[in-house]
Amino acid sequence: MFIKLVIGECTLNVVSSYAPQVGLDEEIKRRFWEGLDEIVRSIPPTERLFIGGDFNGHIGSAACSYVEVHGGFGLGDRNGRGTSLLDFAEAFDLVIANSTFPKREEHLVTFQSSAVKTQIDYLLLRRCDRGLCKDCKVIPGETLATQHRLLVMDIGIMMKSKKRYARGRLRIRWGALTKDKTQELEESLSAMRAWRSSGYASTMWSMTANYVREAAREVLGTSKGFSGRHQGDWWLSRP
Repeated sequence: MFIKLVIGECTLNVVSSYAPQVGLDEEIKRRFWEGLDEIVRSIPPTERLFIGGDFNGHIGSAACSYVEVHGGFGLGDRNGRGTSLLDFAEAFDLVIANSTFPKREEHLVTFQSSAVKTQIDYLLLRRCDRGLCKDCKVIPGETLATQHRLLVMDIGIMMKSKKRYARGRLRIRWGALTKDKTQELEESLSAMRAWRSSGYASTMWSMTANYVREAAREVLGTSKGFSGRHQGDWWLSRP
């Protein structure tokens, strides 16, 4: 099972998997890996990919010949099902996230019962996205169904913010305000008697702002087009 999330310009694919248990028929195991292969192949390489699941295998504490996919910080001894997972990761250029950070045993054990402590649950992502993974570990105090423990991965993805534009609005050309224009603007405002000091403050503010805009349009002129929003000039640029 997998879900596709589109966040801004970033597309994330999250795949959930559950490998067949020990003792099941080899044909069932083969169909599992073929199905997972098909899902991964269907996801474009330009999209983010995260795989999590119970793979019922041990990848071992050391990377050995799997240095591209195993970070060297696993748990226990490798078995055949763990080798199958490593081969799968190698085939699709993935890395096993919970093998890439040095952790105490309690942060590596994903399955615990009265008889055994082991690592069988894994999180994977594309090797080219390895830098996105800030941390990956088990939360010891959180127990899920049966004896599985919560495995979490911290991912940091930068989102591009879109600049907002004011479309087609008349704007006063404040960039044309020179020393000479300042003098001319002051004279125009004086002639309008813009600096009145009687009445309610809100009324005086509204009248003065209107005078300033009117005088500025006459002295500096206006322009129409695309311009980024400028915080603070809203009352000056109002038509």
